[in-house]
Amino acid sequence: MNKFLLFALIINILSCKNTEINTHTVRFAGEIVNPTSEYVVLMKGRHVVDSARLDGNNRFSFVLDSIENGLYNFQHEPEHQYVYLERGDSLLFRLNTSDFDESLVFSGTNEVVNNFMLELFLADEQVESDMHNTYYELGADDFSKEIEKLRTEKLRYLDEVRSESYMSDKAYEIVRASINYTYYRFKEIYPFAHKRKLRETVVQDMPTGFYDYRKDINYNNEDLVYLRPYYNFMKSHFGNVSYMTCANACDTNGVAIKNHLHFNKHKLRVIDSLVKTKDLRDNLFRNVAIDFLLRSHDIPENNALFLKEFELVSANNAHHNEISNLYHAVQSISPNNPVPQIPLLNFKGDTVKMADLSKDRKTIYYFWSSRDKRHYENIFKRVAELEGQKVAYDLVGINIKSDPNEWKGIINTYNLDTSKQFRASDGKEVTEKLVVWPLNKCIVTHDVVIVDAFSNIYNRF
Repeated sequence: MNKFLLFALIINILSCKNTEINTHTVRFAGEIVNPTSEYVVLMKGRHVVDSARLDGNNRFSFVLDSIENGLYNFQHEPEHQYVYLERGDSLLFRLNTSDFDESLVFSGTNEVVNNFMLELFLADEQVESDMHNTYYELGADDFSKEIEKLRTEKLRYLDEVRSESYMSDKAYEIVRASINYTYYRFKEIYPFAHKRKLRETVVQDMPTGFYDYRKDINYNNEDLVYLRPYYNFMKSHFGNVSYMTCANACDTNGVAIKNHLHFNKHKLRVIDSLVKTKDLRDNLFRNVAIDFLLRSHDIPENNALFLKEFELVSANNAHHNEISNLYHAVQSISPNNPVPQIPLLNFKGDTVKMADLSKDRKTIYYFWSSRDKRHYENIFKRVAELEGQKVAYDLVGINIKSDPNEWKGIINTYNLDTSKQFRASDGKEVTEKLVVWPLNKCIVTHDVVIVDAFSNIYNRF
């Protein structure tokens, strides 16, 4: 953006704030460099507040009346990020989609809290890496000391920022919670990460006081339901509590508890007993269900038992249709089922059926998208290796999300065999019916029958 235009836009927004200081109107605007969508969508939880179309200069603007103070989420497909808004705000941001989070900068009212939260988000990515590389190897007492030191430093910095700039009580509590629950989550993960790091055979008991912070957990804070650190903490916390309860009180017959039907039933019941806020309940139940169905696909009868339990504790779950569809999709691509008759487009643009590509041959289907260059470059390298090793198999690529011309351009650039590259005519249908998660998954077939629909392209075959 031209610097003069940026300055003028900020002044215009701030002047609106000054002339209407007593109104509840919120003005939220900005510019997106290299846009990847025509729209910016503002969300409050799962609900769309409003959407704005980018103009010829890639700018957008919302004018909102009497909204609730709190945490929102703006989406510019495929990316999204937080924004904290209060009545009377005039807030501007600018970003470049080539470096979405790192380039994002807020200006105007509540710029302090929004930039601070963004700074935390970016810093926590490095902290997460440090945990895995160094901290999880420490003994429990030393780990606790290091975690408390890091948490205290962040809280002290927050208080310094608040002493120098205005930050409402609600905004302060949300940012404070973001810091606390980030580091509390590391403590929930520690026993399992430490076991893996040291290659121990059992999860060690933690020393007295290790989990003292749990007495301060608020399981029903509606202001935090869609705060990532809070939600991620809850997932790790309930996993930890359920694992320890099950390991100490239940006969698992040596089966890995985390993949056990019994353990996941525990998790559903613990969530049911402690969480009353509907959105958080629904989201946590959804997480357990998706995790179980994707990991336990090799025992179809257990899926039915799990779904029955899920519906018992979460009968009115907002994600019920999604879970039901996933359940049926997993069942339909179980071993010995026929390859689905899903339509795909070949390089010439003709429609072919996925099942027809498998007829009278052994096939490995893999998936990629032009939106992740590093991923598809690694996939292509792996496929080249497999083509030399698994000569009895055809390796067929299915692109699930790309512009047709961009898709063809990538195929030509990497000299891929066009007869073995196909594009989803409906990416959503392919993703859902074939349960394409994670993107490294592949499907192994023999003739028109599924052998393994949940393999990984990097596995040994």
